[in-house]
Amino acid sequence: MFKKILIANRGEIALRIQRACREMGIESVVVYSEADREAKYVKLADEAVCIGPPASAQSYLNMPAIIATAEVTDAEAIHPGYGFLSENADFAERVERSGFIFIGPTPESIRLMGDKVSAKQAMVRAGVPCVPGSDGVLPEDPKEILRIARAVGYPVIVKAAGGGGGRGMRVVHTEAALLNAVQTTRAEAGAAFGNPAVYLERFLENPRHVEIQVLADAQRNAVWLGERDCSMQRRHQKIIEEAPAPGIARRLIERIGERSAGACKKIGYRGAGTFEFLYEGGEFYFIEMNTRLQVEHPVTELVTGIDIVQMQIRVAAGEKLPFTQRQVAMRGHAIECRINAEDPYRFVPSPGRVTLWHAPGGPGVRVDSHVYTNYVVPSNYDSMIGKIIVHGDTREQALARMRTALQETVVEGIQTNLALHRELMVDAKFVEGGTSIHYLEGWLAQHRR
Repeated sequence: MFKKILIANRGEIALRIQRACREMGIESVVVYSEADREAKYVKLADEAVCIGPPASAQSYLNMPAIIATAEVTDAEAIHPGYGFLSENADFAERVERSGFIFIGPTPESIRLMGDKVSAKQAMVRAGVPCVPGSDGVLPEDPKEILRIARAVGYPVIVKAAGGGGGRGMRVVHTEAALLNAVQTTRAEAGAAFGNPAVYLERFLENPRHVEIQVLADAQRNAVWLGERDCSMQRRHQKIIEEAPAPGIARRLIERIGERSAGACKKIGYRGAGTFEFLYEGGEFYFIEMNTRLQVEHPVTELVTGIDIVQMQIRVAAGEKLPFTQRQVAMRGHAIECRINAEDPYRFVPSPGRVTLWHAPGGPGVRVDSHVYTNYVVPSNYDSMIGKIIVHGDTREQALARMRTALQETVVEGIQTNLALHRELMVDAKFVEGGTSIHYLEGWLAQHRR
């Protein structure tokens, strides 16, 4: 087992990894930007090293600075968390070339699954159902593009092969608008991802977003840890996640879970990962794989009792998974609300000093946050300041616990989206369960303040 791990991230996930290391008796080194000098995880770290100014490009995305810090602190492995460099195959490669262990998949797996076209082709070969669409990247010939779209059937969605996070995609309802949409998406993709390649899929009108959490070791053992419903989202950004997904037949979940674990074995995947699917009309359609830890991993931890971060570390150290698929059991229901420093209805970021922070507690309540009273939320990064996660024996109990937890939570000095979460927890359609990925945007349009 490692003696020392460098955490190449910030915010609540840096603190989460730090806690996992401490529980395992592993020392941790955190890197931080000047904007994060007063962060809780910096103060709690065994070692903390400032690697640059607030701008991400000069700090958390600065590969040479991170690797140099690992060298001078004698760290053996680097955990990238999520976001920043977590799905950067070049970073994973440079980490390993420098003599360290990357706590995540191999660079080859990251490249394979990071390109949406090669990922889809790999899943087709592995028997994972995919959304009908183009067989690879769209060609240059306009006539051929029009032919492909006709065969798929409108509406279609044009997606960037190297895209992610909801960026680089455009829905097209008519043939007249297709070629312009392809050209525009190519230009955007080239500018945003350095890769202008795009592909085309049928646009599902009213799907749910359901994902399968997987864990795999270097000995080609792979398990799936249940599913999560992440359909409550705005502009493809998730706001509420829960496990298990309400109202979907268990046999359907088990079938797609087994195929996901089987795909991990076929592609030689190692570490934690998430297969993301759209679910409509009783069918699952693969859309992408995230080759990293997910923001919403705590809901899976609460229903399975498995510490996913510790499993990442153990697998990276060469250990076999300590359990088989038969030993994975789901218990109860968990819900996560992402707490963001932003206007709850207009989503304008609200950085600044937190003059009062009071976190909720009680049975089945977990809070993952790096915030404290007098902490200054910087304007340089994502607006998420924490997550409230609850667990109950039933979904009804989990909802009741979340309502109580949200009422107990106090954040003053900045705006947060707590008010939005409080409203959604009593919304009839959400309480019923099974809303589509478009539901929240429609709800917001009706409740616009």
